[in-house]
Amino acid sequence: MSAKKVIVAEKAPRPIGPYSAAIQAGNLIFASGQAGLDPATGDLVPGGIEAETRQVLTNLKNVLEAGGSGLEHVVKTTVFLRDMADFPKMNAIYAEFFEENFPARTTIAAAGLPKGALVEIDAIACPTNSSSS
Repeated sequence: MSAKKVIVAEKAPRPIGPYSAAIQAGNLIFASGQAGLDPATGDLVPGGIEAETRQVLTNLKNVLEAGGSGLEHVVKTTVFLRDMADFPKMNAIYAEFFEENFPARTTIAAAGLPKGALVEIDAIACPTNSSSS
């Protein structure tokens, strides 16, 4: 396997800067932070922290699936919240996507996120296969 494989996710928003949606290196996939952007428009979804968190995790799921993995193979996430008061609402949606064998997680408050997002989440996962897509 090559040292580094770029993962392109057609069902997730395109990166808004000079970075890849995800990189596979060895037996790990490193998914860049996802905001609650609608893949079709590139705009934040309306509806506040719950809607954004749901879209973030859907985008993350689509990025990981493009790399031959999935949310069930996530080993670590980092959650960035614009306002830590949104933690309970974000956490309730997060629990809908991660139901058991929870990944390790760090949650921090961030003064500003891209496009004014309320939440951003990145992840490290294991691929489910080693074939190229």
